[in-house]
Amino acid sequence: MKKHHLLLILPVFLLILFCSIPAQARKSKTIYYINPQTGNDQNTGKDSRHAWKTFAPLNQLTLLAGDQVNIITPGDFHNSLILNAKGSSAAHITLNFAPGIYNFYPDGALKKQFQISNTNDVPDGMKAIALYVNNCRFVDIKARGAKLVMRGKMIETCVDHSENISIDGITYDYYRPTVSELQVVNTGEHFADLKIHPESKYSIQDSLLTWQGEGWQHKPFWLWQVLDPQTGDLQRTDIAVDGIRYTETGTNQVRAYFKKNPGFKIGLIYQNRDVTRDCAGIFMQRSKNITLKNIHINFMHGMGVVSQFCQNIRMDRISVRPDPASGRTCAAWADILHFSGCRGKIEISNSYLSAANDDAINIHGTYLRVINTTKPQQVLVRFMHNQTYGFDAFTPGDSIAFIHAESLREYSNNVVVQAHKINDKDFLLTLKTPVPAHIDPTDVIENTTWTPQIWIHHDTVARIPTRGILVTSRRKTVIENTLFLHPHMSGISIANDAASWYESGMVKNVTIRHNQFIQCGEPAIIICPENTRSDGPVHQNITITNNQFNLQGLHVLSAKSTSGIIFNNNTIKAEKAFDIKKGLELKDCVDVKVSGNIIGN
Repeated sequence: MKKHHLLLILPVFLLILFCSIPAQARKSKTIYYINPQTGNDQNTGKDSRHAWKTFAPLNQLTLLAGDQVNIITPGDFHNSLILNAKGSSAAHITLNFAPGIYNFYPDGALKKQFQISNTNDVPDGMKAIALYVNNCRFVDIKARGAKLVMRGKMIETCVDHSENISIDGITYDYYRPTVSELQVVNTGEHFADLKIHPESKYSIQDSLLTWQGEGWQHKPFWLWQVLDPQTGDLQRTDIAVDGIRYTETGTNQVRAYFKKNPGFKIGLIYQNRDVTRDCAGIFMQRSKNITLKNIHINFMHGMGVVSQFCQNIRMDRISVRPDPASGRTCAAWADILHFSGCRGKIEISNSYLSAANDDAINIHGTYLRVINTTKPQQVLVRFMHNQTYGFDAFTPGDSIAFIHAESLREYSNNVVVQAHKINDKDFLLTLKTPVPAHIDPTDVIENTTWTPQIWIHHDTVARIPTRGILVTSRRKTVIENTLFLHPHMSGISIANDAASWYESGMVKNVTIRHNQFIQCGEPAIIICPENTRSDGPVHQNITITNNQFNLQGLHVLSAKSTSGIIFNNNTIKAEKAFDIKKGLELKDCVDVKVSGNIIGN
């Protein structure tokens, strides 16, 4: 009888013992190999002769400290690379790309729904991802000489809820960029001859032109950009396209017919795109200690490199420009580097940022409007802009400030105890102390915990149709040793608004020094909070010193509702007689000090 009981108990004991063994019962520091040319997913993947062919086997693994993945030959991939990697500070996980061209196709790629700041025209749209770094730590991605080419709209790399991630050396590009390009080679009274860039695929049917892409198509849109290749000036322009008819006259040669020339000029290069904001180039969210270095971006679709609620970001030697061999003139569909609601330190250094359809750098938070105070310690708030909403803007422990929308002045602060997401636009916040007794209907709140310290240095900003750098953070900001080469609008803009984009917030300590502002749109520096009532300064303590301004006009600085401006020891060169008193436009500013500036021709 006892023997019978033992026979019954033994299988149960073995089952319990088996289940208690960790799923990852293997040693770390394993090397895996992927070869899209000759590999086989049935192989072990643990030596170069028995490499995997696709990312599928790797995507099923949790990589451990010291593990290494070697992609030993370039090739085509119809699935995403999905990293689940748990390295350590002592033993990072390394992913190595061999030099060469890697084509990433969206058909079999991982697709996820993301709510991305300034991008949410298609909130329910699923976004394909080429390289997905999710819930990872201590990962180094090394890809010197590797070019990742998107074969349709994709997020080129996504870093999601990860920490201590380094990406070094990748080049990103599109086989068919989502910005189409043409050059005008001849015009007549009722026609223009257009040379279409070979990579800007199109079709003509019933005399109407359609831009054709990989997985997308659209008719020409009225918003264009025009580049003068002789001067480098890049600006937006409206072209009424509805009445234009097209006929093909040769390979990539098209004649456009019209009653009146809508704006085509011989020699100029025109860029056209669908303006729907449906994607980002590189997207990073809720991650910290991220380093991007030696990155080359020949083209990215969407809002650019978007960092959303990330902490400690370093970008060094980022080059954003078309591949010189391509003959293209556009590298970024919208902004280049965009930061929303970040904290810690943002550093952007030794970078060349050019050829965009919007700003080179934009760093801001987001105001949410106060809709209702349901209880003494509760407040209902709402995202107000139709392209910025859906993401979690608050977590317990975050400090917030109440801001009068009309004056943009802070009048109270509090701490979030609980944040309940009611829907994609509304959040119910439970606070540590009661809300203010009187809140105006348009007042907003800012998450002041998620505001970064900023250091931008030794960069070049060129061929930008809008502003060079937009920055609004209440923490220390330094912009130095940077060349602003002919942005069509101001080189630096310090805004803050609670009525249009709802991009917060006030600045308290900004230093702009040792920069060159060459033929910028004017004023070269603009401090322009969008307050409608002046109850005191919105911004404070802005020092502009030891800069060189080469003006095309006569306006170097415009400032509004700011205290503590120091403008000293700058060199100003203008083609016309320059008067420093007229060159500085100040409204509702106090404690302004101007001294030691050198005026020349």
